[in-house]
Amino acid sequence: MTSSPQIWMITGAGRGLGRALAESALEAGHIVVATVRGEHELPAHDRLTIMTLDVRDRGAARDTVRRAVEHHGRIDVLVNNAGYGLIGAVEEASEDDIRSVMDTNLLGPLWLSQAVIPVMREQSGGHIVQISTVGAVGTMPLLGLYNSTKWGLEGFSEAMAAEVARFGIRVSLIEPGALDTAWAGPSMRFSSPSDVYDEQRTELFGTAEVPWPPGDSAGGTTPSDAAAAILAHVASDNGPLRVLIGDDAPEQVAAALDLRRQDYSRDPRFPGA
Repeated sequence: MTSSPQIWMITGAGRGLGRALAESALEAGHIVVATVRGEHELPAHDRLTIMTLDVRDRGAARDTVRRAVEHHGRIDVLVNNAGYGLIGAVEEASEDDIRSVMDTNLLGPLWLSQAVIPVMREQSGGHIVQISTVGAVGTMPLLGLYNSTKWGLEGFSEAMAAEVARFGIRVSLIEPGALDTAWAGPSMRFSSPSDVYDEQRTELFGTAEVPWPPGDSAGGTTPSDAAAAILAHVASDNGPLRVLIGDDAPEQVAAALDLRRQDYSRDPRFPGA
């Protein structure tokens, strides 16, 4: 048990990393408000409150934060975890594909952040934790729409961190590499494929089939290990804005930044070009 239990609010907590975070926070002695859209795999616990929330709904996000504060008196940590991956070339993605992933991965965290900032400002402190990805530093063909949501998340969150620091509110961007979750399995969504991209799909994923056939876990950092690293970061007095999770994450970020610097260096005015 921690000596100072906190009130954690975690979106998308029904499975995967969200569930692991909820369970780890409970094990650490905290009180958890877990939001889910529907069915979930969370066990009953006397310090766990489960609320139904579609993060795409701004009004519902504000109402859920209000109800959590009414019930517990405060929110110390908000974890914006709800989100999903989308496979599809930019040309292939439908308007519904694009609006849905933007509403969930980008606007959802924005609505929850807007709702919780006044609460944290009033209580003179709090921590907003945004679950991002190493794909917010670089991009990958056929994941461009997903990448764009996380680039947008990082853009507003970095600015927000500077805006709310004076109120005692911390903001963190969690950038995992490969996670051993259902993100690339049942949770993955796919745009309607065009055969002109089949060769590229096969090169990248080993199959042109969409959705791809079920297979063994791709491996990566376990959700429980990722959750432990996030809890340790939140418990620290200070820390970086961006937190890399997984042994593969630093190398992926370094490679993406190197490619970007190489591109900028083609301009002779760029320092070091």
